[in-house]
Amino acid sequence: MTIRKFAALAAGTALLTLAAGSNAMAEDSVEVLHWWTSGGEAAALNVLKEDLESKGVTWQDMPVAGGGGEAAMTALRARVTAGNAPTAVQMLGFDIIDWAEQGVVANLNDVAEEEGWADVVPAALQNFSKYDGNWIASPVNVHSTNWVWINKAALDAAGGKAPESWEELVAVLDKMKENGITPLAHGGQPWQDATVFEAVVLSLGNDFYKAALNDLDPEALGSDKMKEAFDRMAKLRTYVDDNFSGRDWNLASAMVIEGTGGMQMMGDWAKGEFLKAGKKPGEDFVCIRFPGTQGSVTFNSDQFVMFQVGEDKQKAQKLMASAVMNPEFQSAFNVVKGSVPARTDVPNDAFDDCGKKGMADLAEANSGGGLFGSMAHGHGAPAAVKNAVNDVVTQHFNGELTSEEAVEELKNAVAAAQ
Repeated sequence: MTIRKFAALAAGTALLTLAAGSNAMAEDSVEVLHWWTSGGEAAALNVLKEDLESKGVTWQDMPVAGGGGEAAMTALRARVTAGNAPTAVQMLGFDIIDWAEQGVVANLNDVAEEEGWADVVPAALQNFSKYDGNWIASPVNVHSTNWVWINKAALDAAGGKAPESWEELVAVLDKMKENGITPLAHGGQPWQDATVFEAVVLSLGNDFYKAALNDLDPEALGSDKMKEAFDRMAKLRTYVDDNFSGRDWNLASAMVIEGTGGMQMMGDWAKGEFLKAGKKPGEDFVCIRFPGTQGSVTFNSDQFVMFQVGEDKQKAQKLMASAVMNPEFQSAFNVVKGSVPARTDVPNDAFDDCGKKGMADLAEANSGGGLFGSMAHGHGAPAAVKNAVNDVVTQHFNGELTSEEAVEELKNAVAAAQ
């Protein structure tokens, strides 16, 4: 064989090897559509990327910035319509059900059964992780919404005892008002109003919350108890400053951090604002469940929904589904995110006091039948119903409806949205 022929043969072999390597790389890769683009979220997601890379799976990032994922869902529609769905997509609540109904999601039953997901994922989350009896998604976290974040110095000045009932809450808010600060730091946006509203509804009983905001029972929606919920919302409005309209939630958090506001009623993502400001739970701020909701949790949950891909991509897809459910990843990610793990058997060692409380509360709510999808955050009812509820709640909170009128409007709006 001549040197020239040998060189040509070697070059050809190299090309074949390179092509084979490229095919292997293409096979062992996942393309992930998500909206976790902030520094902390990206750092947490990197834990998952590195874990997959250690298993020989390449991560192809498809970030689409935008809070609740609306832009991401728009991008997803284009990809699915073109017949080129990503491997996995970050998704929330009823969006998951909507996509599952279109018959484009993957089946993860073999991974889920082998790893015993059903034994460690709360049943309320499984309502979104599964469709028609089949696992279609890996839940990443649980955010809970019925929290109250209180400035410790302001609480001490108001008597020092965290409120455990509606009456005690009103007493603390009154004292804070006397002390010259804004008792309730709040942002006047429909989803924020609805976040407070669903906590008030839950405080009137688990059965009532489920009937009204999950089952959408007309009798519960039009009941005297619902009028009481609106009356309590009207009372809370008296503790909010006049400049609340349009205020972003993190600016309301800043009021509590700085001590110009006494407390904020907001989901556990608010904790991140306190931590970024160098504040410590128990020393600078106090975290409690909305008075009357102890033992119960309203939640939303980020999940990675797996889409139908070619057979050559399924191994990597299932490796990713498994990696998301890995207890080490669940701990590392949620410590940064402010949420708690989506499985109940993750150790709490790495979490701060509020994180430990969140994990204990979730376990208690899950075992005691007190875990409910958040209406305000897309896990209580489909989007059309959620938006209808939000509109009525905000009109009432802004003084445009009396409590009696709000009850009637709520019942009619929910019926029209279904």
